Amino acid sequence: MEQPIAMNTLSQILEKLRLKGKDNELKISDHGKMQSASGKIYKPEDLTIVKTYRFEGDSDPADNSVLYLVEDQDKNIGYILDAYGIYSDNEGPSFDDFLKKIPTENRDEQELFS
Repeated sequence: MEQPIAMNTLSQILEKLRLKGKDNELKISDHGKMQSASGKIYKPEDLTIVKTYRFEGDSDPADNSVLYLVEDQDKNIGYILDAYGIYSDNEGPSFDDFLKKIPTENRDEQELFS
């Protein structure tokens, strides 16, 4: 049986997602919805946040970020990545408003990465 690998850094988690074929990043689009790299458009009710990771840099506030693992209605896993506060890549309230509307369900890492 494969031993679970501890994932402590953002790069470790992103690499694990890539290896599992779950490295589909969603970004807020100009029309206020999330869009995948393939062009699929999502409304908040199309997604569920299944795991949240927060990272805090030891010495640089610009290293603070949050990674949301999301699942769509077809059970595909992707992620939304953002920095904290003034370092956020997402200006204006549309990103935060969108995130607040996504239902949340905290799943175990073993389930998500198996």
